[in-house]
Amino acid sequence: MSAIESNLTAEAAVVGAGPVGLVSAIALQTAGVDTVLIAPAAKPDQRTTALLAGSVTALVTLGVWRACLPHAAPLRQIRIVDSTRRLFRAPEIVFDAEEIGLEAFGYNVENRHLVAALEARAAELRLARIAAPAVEITPDANAVTIKLGDGQARVRLVIGADGQRSLCRAAAGIGSSRREYPQVALTLNLSHARPHRNISTEFHTEHGPFTLVPLPGQRSSLVWVDDPEGVAVMSAKNDTTLAAEIERRAHSLLGSMSIDSGRGTFPLAVETASRLAGERIVLVGEAAHVLPPIGAQGLNLGLRDAATIAELVADARRRNADIGAPELMTRYDTARAADLRSCTLAVDVLNRSLLSDFLPIQATRGFSLYLLDRIGMVRRTLMRQGVAPIVSQPRLMRGETV
Repeated sequence: MSAIESNLTAEAAVVGAGPVGLVSAIALQTAGVDTVLIAPAAKPDQRTTALLAGSVTALVTLGVWRACLPHAAPLRQIRIVDSTRRLFRAPEIVFDAEEIGLEAFGYNVENRHLVAALEARAAELRLARIAAPAVEITPDANAVTIKLGDGQARVRLVIGADGQRSLCRAAAGIGSSRREYPQVALTLNLSHARPHRNISTEFHTEHGPFTLVPLPGQRSSLVWVDDPEGVAVMSAKNDTTLAAEIERRAHSLLGSMSIDSGRGTFPLAVETASRLAGERIVLVGEAAHVLPPIGAQGLNLGLRDAATIAELVADARRRNADIGAPELMTRYDTARAADLRSCTLAVDVLNRSLLSDFLPIQATRGFSLYLLDRIGMVRRTLMRQGVAPIVSQPRLMRGETV
């Protein structure tokens, strides 16, 4: 071992302690890769995540899902309702997991429970943790130096899971393209009088989707996408008034409602890094891509990032190859490209079709949903692709260890 190699803190470092960062670190640690997680504890998050079947399989394989399950609600059906007032309206369509041989498309879980389960698993694995933010990242030909507030770490590979304003992305010299939507999402959790029957209902409006996703018991999470002015008006209302408005917009589907504490708002955008790896730095999650909260693709896409890089690193280590070599950077970028492009395009087209007042686009959207409702083979193919994309099924998503 050279003098440079002997100065390594670990083989790999994961920067960022959100769900994607934690999954990346746990996957590497279980594969026997000496890994350090660099980040303070994640801030409290009242949002929820709809984990699709492949992501659930990965969490089962990593020994995390058992702690999540008591806090998760299965998504057995997905209902889409055209709640616009336009000339061309789409028919209501229901996707049923049983139609493709699944008990559920996935599970919805509050992020606080998901992160707690991941943190507990990381502790079981004795994952090394530096609970301080990275302030400077400097790659060179042999390793990457991560400067912290009162020290530094040096590793062969950095996995950047540090979000939209990624220090890792900047350190690798990777640019990104970003487009803002004229939309803001209001997120909250609520209780309701009627059972949701494990059905996720998405009302499509002229300003974006209004989606109620099941939680355990008679509770659901809401993602309400609207124009900035509409969200500002709704956010200013007290809980009682807002609950009544949500019930009205949901056509009293779940009866009377009461809102849990903790609301959040965030502007919608789509952003994609120009490449996903370079200079011994790999990007995962929102450091690599940002999507609107449509179709439950965002975090699931990030978990496929994490599973893919863990698999590539584990394979390289078994061959005694350099886990930060340019060849591995290229392989990761290539492996994730098709999945990222297809998900980004699908979400962007769906969102834009809701916002467009152009009649041919409205007619095309309505006719497409009509075909999905009428042609079973097409509907089943779309459901399978949404749950487990053909272009990206890393080993963890298939229930195999990396």
